[in-house]
Amino acid sequence: MPPHPHRPAELAWQVFRGSDVVRRGLLTRHQLRGASWFRLRHDVYADARLDRDHALACRAALLRLPPGTLIAGPSAAYLHGVEHAASFADDVHVLLPPTARADAQPGIRVHRIRPDVSPTCAGLLDVGSSATNSAVRTSNDRTAGGTDRPVDDARPFRPVPTSALATTARPVRRTAPPAVRQPGRVGGDHLRPGPLSLLPRSAPAACAWETAVWADPVRAVGVIDALLAQGLVSRGALADLADRNGGRPGGRRASWVFGLADPAAQSPPESHLRVRLVLAGLPRPVAQHPIRLASGLVLRPDLAWPQFRVAVEYDGTWHADADQLHRDRQRLNQFVGAGWVVLHVTSRRLHRDFAAVVREVRAALVAQGWRA
Repeated sequence: MPPHPHRPAELAWQVFRGSDVVRRGLLTRHQLRGASWFRLRHDVYADARLDRDHALACRAALLRLPPGTLIAGPSAAYLHGVEHAASFADDVHVLLPPTARADAQPGIRVHRIRPDVSPTCAGLLDVGSSATNSAVRTSNDRTAGGTDRPVDDARPFRPVPTSALATTARPVRRTAPPAVRQPGRVGGDHLRPGPLSLLPRSAPAACAWETAVWADPVRAVGVIDALLAQGLVSRGALADLADRNGGRPGGRRASWVFGLADPAAQSPPESHLRVRLVLAGLPRPVAQHPIRLASGLVLRPDLAWPQFRVAVEYDGTWHADADQLHRDRQRLNQFVGAGWVVLHVTSRRLHRDFAAVVREVRAALVAQGWRA
């Protein structure tokens, strides 16, 4: 028979080390296998009512890592509110202090803070930590092309006040559980912080740099687009960051990725489509370019080349709805009436038939006067 559900009040809505709670007598090993708990990784368990999201994966990772570890890169972006930056199943990116040691663990990508970094940049952390975050050495990271990068740099451009970040960063739960005690520690190891607490992570500018250097460029631009759109970082800040760190390892890559970012993008697929078209050799489109009709109505296509009067609209699965299809066709007629050539790219074609999409867009641009 399965263990009878048992949830001590001290462990409600918590993430914890199984060996600690067994040692303290809060649960038996038999009870840990009950429906009240969810096993996240070796010796790490969570209240089964918690959301299976990347924040939960981050909390589980921190329980297996030394004090002073920071969530970084795409994982930090997720905690800042960019929910498409990482999923529950994705690896958690972390920064370890220079003197800390940690064994390799599945599901965790470890990057190390370089020991030669000045300790004056601690203001770049989102919550209190003794670690700094101005330069990063990665010992086992891979680029989109699959080659090892021995050294990556994530030196931020300036301190970011914790008070400003706390109003915009994503809390560890979407909804607060009722009357959660904030225990701090159980048996020497951290439990999950209270519902309004924040996990230690790189500040937005730093995690933008880390994401640009560590992640696939297409995905990285989508994350940075969202950081820009949410006002967590500005284009000027990213340009300053790139200028100040251009000579460091990863500097050219970060500068290139920052240059592709655009806060006007409305969704991750639109960001991905824009970047993939540019990487395919087409001129860079403008996101949400305003087109004023004779009636005074202003339309904003997802992507546009104004000088050639060519636009691309991305159609996600929700565009299959009958009412949305009606609106889309009306919108298309308005574009055509204004003298624009409009192409539609569906989610399926973006992922399965992109070469044909590039040919169609290229042909439309050439027909409208573009010369490669």
